[in-house]
Amino acid sequence: MKVILMQDVKSLGKKGQVVEVSDGYARNFVLPKKLGVEATDKNKNDLKLQKAHEDKLAQIRLDEANAMAKRLEGVQIVVTMRAGEGGKVFGSISSKEIAEAAKKQHDLDLDKKKIVLDDPIKAFGMHEVPIKLHPQVTGRVFVLVKEA
Repeated sequence: MKVILMQDVKSLGKKGQVVEVSDGYARNFVLPKKLGVEATDKNKNDLKLQKAHEDKLAQIRLDEANAMAKRLEGVQIVVTMRAGEGGKVFGSISSKEIAEAAKKQHDLDLDKKKIVLDDPIKAFGMHEVPIKLHPQVTGRVFVLVKEA
């Protein structure tokens, strides 16, 4: 019996694949647990339409990420920190503070989890910070750290 998998099944295949399984395995395991549906013409057509819809949504997300990356080009975010004796820095700037400053200064909604900082910023001056907008798109902003 041919079955269209509705989710990944370890020994059978990935979601959306059409696989051949024995009738008993399909009736007793795959179909009752909603792991797949019988590969009828209607179900195959539904799968094709669903894949087309998912591809369209993925393209829309990619276009939105590219537009956001263009909007971020040349954006400078100013953050202030306290300094101790001899110009040494107190504390550090984290992705949360960068996201909050971007919201206040440029009305940009940046997710703090998407701001890529290897280590928090612990020095004054200009820092280039990458922002992972999409698996294929990375934007960049400049963070200027000033003394308060």
